Amino acid sequence: MVYLSKTKHLFSPLKKILTRYAQLNTATKYMFAAQFTLQGVHVAMFILLNYYMVKQGFKDYETVEIWAYRFAAVMVLAFPIGLYIKGRSVKPFFWAAVIIMPVASVSLIYSISVGWYWMMYGSAILWGVAYACMQTCVQPFILLNTKKELHSEAFSLSFLSFSSMIFIEGIIYFVLSSQFPTVVNEYSFLMAIGFLSVIGIYFVSKIDLEENYSERIPLRRIVYDYDWGLIFKAIIPTVLMAVGAGFSIPVINLFFLNIHGVESTSFSLMGSMTYLMVACVMLFIPYIRRRFGYQVAVTLFQTAAVISLFIMSITEYFSDWEYALGLAIFFYLIRQPLMNCASPMASEVVVYYVGKRNQEIIAALNASIWNGSWLFSTAIFAFLRKMEFRYVSIFLITVVLYVISIIWYWWLIREYERRESAQLDLEL
Repeated sequence: MVYLSKTKHLFSPLKKILTRYAQLNTATKYMFAAQFTLQGVHVAMFILLNYYMVKQGFKDYETVEIWAYRFAAVMVLAFPIGLYIKGRSVKPFFWAAVIIMPVASVSLIYSISVGWYWMMYGSAILWGVAYACMQTCVQPFILLNTKKELHSEAFSLSFLSFSSMIFIEGIIYFVLSSQFPTVVNEYSFLMAIGFLSVIGIYFVSKIDLEENYSERIPLRRIVYDYDWGLIFKAIIPTVLMAVGAGFSIPVINLFFLNIHGVESTSFSLMGSMTYLMVACVMLFIPYIRRRFGYQVAVTLFQTAAVISLFIMSITEYFSDWEYALGLAIFFYLIRQPLMNCASPMASEVVVYYVGKRNQEIIAALNASIWNGSWLFSTAIFAFLRKMEFRYVSIFLITVVLYVISIIWYWWLIREYERRESAQLDLEL
């Protein structure tokens, strides 16, 4: 009886945390289900696309070019979408995303197999269009159609879609490719995920609610009616973080392949285990934020992640050492949960910092910045690899940019909390 009592006490906080997620309204849950479906395609590409293209005879910088077209599409579209949806429904953009994604993903994989470059680049652009339609609209939908006391849970669940899909697909691919190597490979798995993404259409069809709209701002008034000073200060750390991430995240599997000899099957298992940890930590991040504040939930976690990335990167210097691979994997496993679980709270504090009037535009700018910055970073990465720069040299650029970004986030959080405290004093 004592043991049962202790066990019940142990799981009580977890039950309370999960209960808060369950309180999200049904329409929001279906929106997340649609987002999960699209992230399924994104994750499969993230894990396997580079491996598939290398095995098809493409150079590593050519694989980066496919990502660059996808990033360019999101960068170009996200800001106009953010301006347009101010005071309008976002559901049509969800429809566009779930219809375009299956077509784009299947055509991309097929075109790579036959070497049709024009179709490859066109499909990558369509992939970016679908991603822009979904990701630009998720945050405004949450902010306007979810209770404020559940915003942290909703933001976390949105970011959780990527990490949980990596865990699921990584395990599935590892098991199937190990058991049925003649049938399940990068091509067949990517094609299967592309076809399965059509179920996103069902989830969007179930989003049934009367959307709340923010006050519409005419396009001719965008220069005057948005608080561009606040917006500029809020996006600086995102720009730095995104540029730095673009030098490492899309090509991390190439680092493990070319430096440590890790093949796609093993990397998929690594990614799966890593993002299981991400998912577990991210479930608790709203509680951590409420208990310890944004400085712990954002800047402390990010700092630990950067230290881990630094150690992982420098294993290239001694890659012949028998423990180098183990060390690289260990710090990769640590780095991912720490950096990823900080992202939803960083996004939350930014949208709160800029205020309600600017929330749609900051969400659009975030999507545009991340993809534009990754476009810039991947282009620089391709150039540096052509010049035979080492992976560690490129990753250390990420470390420097991350450090500057973390310092800016620390200042931004301090300013937001100071402003909120002053507002509370006035109300009292």
